Amino acid sequence: MSIETADSSGDPAVTVTQEAASEALELIESEGLDTDVAGLRLFVQQGGCAGLSYGMRFDHEPEADDAIVEQHGLRVFVDPASQNYVGGSTLRYEGGLQGAGFHVENPNVVSECGCGESFRT
Repeated sequence: MSIETADSSGDPAVTVTQEAASEALELIESEGLDTDVAGLRLFVQQGGCAGLSYGMRFDHEPEADDAIVEQHGLRVFVDPASQNYVGGSTLRYEGGLQGAGFHVENPNVVSECGCGESFRT
C-alpha cells in the first residue's frame, strides 16, 4: 500500500474537490466507518456501451496494492488496474435538477456513450 499524492510528473494521481471530500466523509461517517482508516474506492470496470465504467464504494480499509490519495481528510483507494485509467482525474460532487452525485472528470477519456455512464480511453 502506498500513499500517493502525485504521479511521476508531479500532478495529483486523482484530485478530490472539497465538496466531494465533505460529502463522502459525511456518508462514510453515516455508515459507522472510521474515517481515519476507511475511504472511498474508485475503480474502473468493464461495462456500458462504450466499454468501461466507473464504480465507487466505501471500503473499511485499503488493499495492500492500492494507491491511496488523501485530500481534504478523505482517503481514496485506487487499485493498480484502475490507476491506468483514472490518473489525472478529478472527483467532484455535484447537485442540481439532474440529480446529485459524484462525477469523475477524466482527461484520458476519448469518447463517452450518449448517456454519459461509460467511456473509452
